[in-house]
Amino acid sequence: MSLKTRLQQSNILVAPGVYDGLTASLAAAAGFEALYLSGAAVSYTRLGRPDIGLTAVTEMADTMALIADRTELPVIIDADTGFGNALNAQRTMRLYERAGASALQVEDQTYPKRCGHLADKSLIPADEMAGKVRAMADARSSQETLIIARTDAIAVEGFQAAIDRAEEYLESGADVLFIEAPQSQEQLTEIARIFAGRVPLLANMVEGGATPITGADDLEAKGYSIVIFPGGIVRAIGRTAVEYYESLRQNGSNRPFADRMFDFNGLNDVIGTADMLAKGVAYDRNDS
Repeated sequence: MSLKTRLQQSNILVAPGVYDGLTASLAAAAGFEALYLSGAAVSYTRLGRPDIGLTAVTEMADTMALIADRTELPVIIDADTGFGNALNAQRTMRLYERAGASALQVEDQTYPKRCGHLADKSLIPADEMAGKVRAMADARSSQETLIIARTDAIAVEGFQAAIDRAEEYLESGADVLFIEAPQSQEQLTEIARIFAGRVPLLANMVEGGATPITGADDLEAKGYSIVIFPGGIVRAIGRTAVEYYESLRQNGSNRPFADRMFDFNGLNDVIGTADMLAKGVAYDRNDS
């Protein structure tokens, strides 16, 4: 089922954040229907740096291709600002589509951007962002590839400005709207009151961010179609990694940590080593 078709269903789509083939395969095995490739997560893991616009379009496209090689689930990919002007946004669309993305999320921050839950963001004019949306629509090779238009205006220009910008992006051809960082349940509800039923809405849950953490069931009841948890996996793994390295340094062995990690065979079971080796052996035989 394509992402576009899935969004015609009434039940909300929960898309966990992933950043490589391993996390994508684990999320798929857990039973999720779609994945979210977070630019922040790639910056955190590949660069060890914050989400302040340091990742390159090619790094994101390469990561997308590796994930598409590991799972057939539809992937929503963070396109940041399109990595430049409307022409750059078109190139981003072509690169990401070829890499296997099902939807591109593009935002109206200036470049370089920063995490939507950090302070001191700045925005491009609304008509410039609307032009990026139109340019990306012209560049996509398949109408199944969705454009998710994100506005960060709540923190910069206020709630009403964010609503006005979202309206303009919708008129310009956005397939999904993402109004970033609502500051209360009332704002989450008002966004849905205005747009639900007209266009799929995406909500972003960031632990410790500006938006109150809200469960998928409650967001569905409000009228949201997608909820993403982009950086949760990095925060979970990051905390575990800190504790693991501290334990290894203090103890000189992994024995005290053994009940919190896979052993060699356990990880091989998770990633399907035996099945892949058997497949290789089958190709080695000539049974024709």
